[in-house]
Amino acid sequence: MKNQNFDIIKSSGEKVKFSIDKLRASLYKTGADKETIAQIINKVRYELYQGISTKEIYNRAFALLKKKKSYLASKYKLKKAIYELGPTGFPFERFVSELLRYSGYETKVGEILQGKCVKHEIDVIAHKENETTLIECKFHSEQGLNCNVKIPLYINSRYQDVKTHWNGNIKNDSKLTKGWVITNTRFTEDALLYGKCCGLYLLSWDYPNNDGLRDRIDRLSLYPITVSTLLTNREKQFLLSRDVVLCRQLMHDKFYLDHLGVSEVRKKKILDEIAQLCPNKNQ
Repeated sequence: MKNQNFDIIKSSGEKVKFSIDKLRASLYKTGADKETIAQIINKVRYELYQGISTKEIYNRAFALLKKKKSYLASKYKLKKAIYELGPTGFPFERFVSELLRYSGYETKVGEILQGKCVKHEIDVIAHKENETTLIECKFHSEQGLNCNVKIPLYINSRYQDVKTHWNGNIKNDSKLTKGWVITNTRFTEDALLYGKCCGLYLLSWDYPNNDGLRDRIDRLSLYPITVSTLLTNREKQFLLSRDVVLCRQLMHDKFYLDHLGVSEVRKKKILDEIAQLCPNKNQ
């Protein structure tokens, strides 16, 4: 079968050629063994047809992974799980804050800072080694929506306004040195060019290369609670409303499962899945 001849439709509506290598790479990131990956690729490959959507391919691979081990399926659904942090952007801001906190920063969410001209509400403020970083989070609850150049243009103007006031205030014991923009989708080429030119640090799903959002999550085992294949949507929303945005947080706040009326048998399954996702949960 000449798989390269199949056109598939991305969430943006763009038509591209099916790539076994891309499917293999996405499965490899879950930690699945070579035999499992080969079996899934073979099954998916022979179910292809012209015009199949990437969503259909994903759903099939996800179902096959889930049959093997639920925690592998949880890792595979990471991108979708980030979208499920919506529909508002606040859980994503909390998630970014935790991601930075586990990377050695002290963080605050939703603070109001005075600029030279006006006040600004900042999504995340991060402190580390006498330096302060301002982070703006651009969350999209739908796939195919990317951040264009208007986003870093707007955020840079806010960052510069706050920076002028912050670094001119002798009461601040740290220097405001960096501005970040983080999105769960992707930046357009113009947005990336502008970010490099003006000095904003841009972080998206797969940018910078090998250090994007997905890479950081996998590296630190900081999976959002929404990756769980065993929790219901209602249970996930309950936990998010209690600021439980990470799987590893639930390991410390197990009592929330009791509040939800989860049976002991199901509770054990949920916590076992999370333990496999977060082997370094005590760090």
